[in-house]
Amino acid sequence: MQKPLPCPVTVLGGYLGAGKTTVLNHLLRHAGGRRIAVVINDFGELNIDADLVEGRTDDMISIAGGCVCCGFGDDLLDTLQRLRDAPEPFDHVVIETSGVALPRNLRAAISLAPGLAVAATIVLADAESVRRQAADRYMGDTVRDQLESADLLLLTKCDLLPAVEVDAVQTWLSGQAPAPVLRTVRGEVPIEVLLGDFERTAPRPAAPVANAPGTDALAADAPPRTSRLLGSAAGTLRPPAHATARYDTAAFTVPAPVDPPRLAAALARLAPPLVRAKGLVPAADGRLQAVQLVGRRWSVDPAPAGAAGEGRLVAIAAGEPLDRDAVRTAIAQARLDP
Repeated sequence: MQKPLPCPVTVLGGYLGAGKTTVLNHLLRHAGGRRIAVVINDFGELNIDADLVEGRTDDMISIAGGCVCCGFGDDLLDTLQRLRDAPEPFDHVVIETSGVALPRNLRAAISLAPGLAVAATIVLADAESVRRQAADRYMGDTVRDQLESADLLLLTKCDLLPAVEVDAVQTWLSGQAPAPVLRTVRGEVPIEVLLGDFERTAPRPAAPVANAPGTDALAADAPPRTSRLLGSAAGTLRPPAHATARYDTAAFTVPAPVDPPRLAAALARLAPPLVRAKGLVPAADGRLQAVQLVGRRWSVDPAPAGAAGEGRLVAIAAGEPLDRDAVRTAIAQARLDP
């Protein structure tokens, strides 16, 4: 009997005032039917938008759509285990750290919880204050450690500075940590970027277009077109409804067996602008393997029980168009010789 896959956990870090609660509210508004559990250390300071709240007890807030928010006090592992064992399982757990917490320590703690696995560490930085915070005599070491532990960095409040200053902050951030830097205003980041869950919004493969080989649709309102990949249609691009022009998503088929770790490592070398990828790809024995990428960190695991069909991969880029040819090359180079 195949063991169930662990519940994915996203660690959301950043210093006080970086914008974590704004991102959380955006995430809960765009859950899209996902059951998300948000865990916070200081439950009393959780500021969820009132119109999202359906009920509240001493240690839990019920959110419309089956999501919840709860506090963990001094016992994170106990809280995570209670969420893992809930009668109706959660699709994802998000842990909002305190402003002085080190995400790498939380990752280590989560690794001790059976049935849970860290999917990503996302750290927020305020465009107005991050350089000042990083240079602070008392907090600087903590802030720099937070930045260095990120798989993705969200540069928040980008509307409060001239573009040239935001550019300078992003360049500085890129020198502090190897993670891709994504700009955001009001926490508006597609849920697929935050959680790596494309299932509810993934593009569906389409029939080839004879007069447009080698191309993909570039926007939701563009005429659907397809591209060829190893002899099959690679699919049309269907960005999530709430995504903006800053993000570019495409789907690819993977019909032939590949070396999943080789494919994942090749995709990781495309970051940035590739920030997320997820797929089920056939391995040498023909069985599907789950490949996931966040920033430059990747993983390969057995596919969920019942997974079937042709291999497929969805990728999302930020800040500039996805290099589809580079993704196709990564797939082709990971292909196993017959």
